[in-house]
Amino acid sequence: MSRLDLFIDRMVSQRACLDHAAKITAGQPGPVFELGLGNGRTFHHMREIMPERDIYVFEREIASNPDSTPAEDRVLLGDVYETLPKALKRFGATARLIHADLGGHNLAKNDAFARAISPYIEPLLDRGGIMVSSDRMYFDHLQEIPLPPGAVEGRCFLYQRG
Repeated sequence: MSRLDLFIDRMVSQRACLDHAAKITAGQPGPVFELGLGNGRTFHHMREIMPERDIYVFEREIASNPDSTPAEDRVLLGDVYETLPKALKRFGATARLIHADLGGHNLAKNDAFARAISPYIEPLLDRGGIMVSSDRMYFDHLQEIPLPPGAVEGRCFLYQRG
């Protein structure tokens, strides 16, 4: 499969999973966390499909398209190993939806990072909350749930706290 096809599968899967997670969590209280802003495409999409939600972005440095940049009071700047524990103190286990697209092109490095960061993400998610990730994550108390129609196996992963 070409790299272009892999990229398209990832984008189609992200959209399908984010749309699905937004429907599952509709009407339930709690913020949304975007881990990694990048150029802001998924943040922009989440803002479109969940306009009533407070969406907080975790990023080392803002470099997004101006139309896809969150307000300053919705950004937690810094290393995620520092900002996620601060968010837990600030918000508690209240996140309704968490999206993470933190990996790069090195699959072994992505997997090591996912294993390291999973314990920092898991306590933020509220009961019934959904985690959407571009990489397989390693949680003790979140269950992997089936992908929605249109998502490609292995290109996106969904987890839920029961």
